[in-house]
Amino acid sequence: MNLTIVLFERLGLLLVIAFVLTRSPGFRSLLYREFSFKMAGIHACVFGLFGIAGTLTGVVIGGSDFTVMNVFVWNVEDDQMVVSSSLVAIVIAGLLGGPVVGLGAGIIAGMHLFFLGGIGFFANSLVNPLTGLLAGFTARFFSQERVISPTKALFIGIFPPILLMHLLLIFDSQDRTMVELINTIGLPVVLSNSLAIAIFTAMIAIVLREQENEAAFATKQALTIAEEALPFLKEESFQKKAEGLADLLYARLKLAAVTVTNEKEVMAHKGLGGDHHETGNQLVTQISQRALASKDILVAYSHTEIQCTHKKCPLEAVIVIPILETNQTIGLIKLYFRKPQHIRPVELMLAEGLGQLIANQLKTIKAERLELHTRDAELSNLQAQINPHFLFNTLHMIAALFRKDPEKARHITVQLAHFMRFNLKLVSTQLVPLEKETEHVKAYIEIIQTRFTSRMQIHFFQPEEISHLLIPPSSIQPLVENSIRHGLEHISEGGRVDVRMERIGEYIKISVCDNGRGFPKAIISQAGETVLTGKKHGGTGLYNVNQRLINLLGEEARLHVRNLSAGGSEVYFRLPYRPITNTGKEDSI
Repeated sequence: MNLTIVLFERLGLLLVIAFVLTRSPGFRSLLYREFSFKMAGIHACVFGLFGIAGTLTGVVIGGSDFTVMNVFVWNVEDDQMVVSSSLVAIVIAGLLGGPVVGLGAGIIAGMHLFFLGGIGFFANSLVNPLTGLLAGFTARFFSQERVISPTKALFIGIFPPILLMHLLLIFDSQDRTMVELINTIGLPVVLSNSLAIAIFTAMIAIVLREQENEAAFATKQALTIAEEALPFLKEESFQKKAEGLADLLYARLKLAAVTVTNEKEVMAHKGLGGDHHETGNQLVTQISQRALASKDILVAYSHTEIQCTHKKCPLEAVIVIPILETNQTIGLIKLYFRKPQHIRPVELMLAEGLGQLIANQLKTIKAERLELHTRDAELSNLQAQINPHFLFNTLHMIAALFRKDPEKARHITVQLAHFMRFNLKLVSTQLVPLEKETEHVKAYIEIIQTRFTSRMQIHFFQPEEISHLLIPPSSIQPLVENSIRHGLEHISEGGRVDVRMERIGEYIKISVCDNGRGFPKAIISQAGETVLTGKKHGGTGLYNVNQRLINLLGEEARLHVRNLSAGGSEVYFRLPYRPITNTGKEDSI
């Protein structure tokens, strides 16, 4: 009983050392199985020293009555035996680091026991490397578990002391004193070692949970800040970006101060030190220049590293986060602290996550702006594609009409003016009311119908109330033009084009049908999806319309093309529809 109490007392000191060990930065690589020969060597040495500490905090038994010597183990006489707790460290080394770390740590702790000497010194020194090796192989059965549960560790911890007892009997089987020693130390050693191993694994699980909780908190906070920073990051002015970010970070993170800079000077400062950390100060410190050049997060833990020239500056530590846009450093975010001790691992994780998220936000914003410019360019291109032949032919028709029907000529001139005015305004907006779009189409239809009265009839069907719907400009007219130029190209009379808008469920279907020749089977699947470069089939108009519908209204608004069984073709798309009234009318033009 006395030996058991002493062993537990000594193990308490050992567990304090273990607790300090779990807080070391390199310990995390063991928990996440980040193996390398360099780290394996380092961990083997650390756990080997931990095993030596277990020996030094062990006890020495000597004398005929096996009196417990309550002193630290600095030396062992020939008639004494050391009862070591080194097996605790060696088992943990094997379970966490595998056979290589376990064996290395066991050899180091075993050599120390070998040179201490005493009764059973050979068995004591041999059991350590054997235990490390066996514990490492045992850990492979639990490779799917990040940390072995304390219950399993308790069970595993029973066997190393039992192995020690067997080795003592094997190497000192002729010594009757050894049997009595084993009877004395057997149960206390088994109990103390197995319980200590179980407590150590529980301690590791707690450390791991703390790290995960800190990482989760830092990630959540970084995501929240990045989302709230989005309106400021969208500002065109860097000054407004800087002021918004500084205010947000200072309020959210409760820091001593926050500074946001561009590549040359301070753009905004919030918090302590505002009397000398002023807007407009040039970036001259080494840590700022290094952060701009390296694009890495840097940390300063003293006034000297910060290089603040103000003697009474209350800011003693800083985390410098580069602001990256398309892999170029456009500025810095500096998170200041009153004391170096205030920079914990959670603050470093938060800074890293925040830097990455802001970089991603800026990349997304730039992509959105590029897409917007692309759409504007597409509209400009569409405007430039107005067929000059259509304009010249219409003007020629108007000139001829003035001799036969001046009133009709004036009407067509007005329709042409409406048509051209609409095209000139294409670039000014991405979406127009459907009502305006129909006026544009009707103007085009009236012009075409006047030109080709004997060849075709064009009919327009629409609901009465459509002003609340929005559509990309010039989405319907190219479809009508495509039907006339390609579908009815070889029809001299009896041609028909129907432009129809009708409600189907929660959508309004807008379709253009003709009774022409339809699309050739070879290209119908490509119509609207690619630009058909052949002069015979065209396809630029359909492609442009389809791309703008998808980009501005989504995939569900894409064009659908099909040939009709009775002849001709249909091109249609759908818009979300909330009808005001459900009545319709037919216009025959």
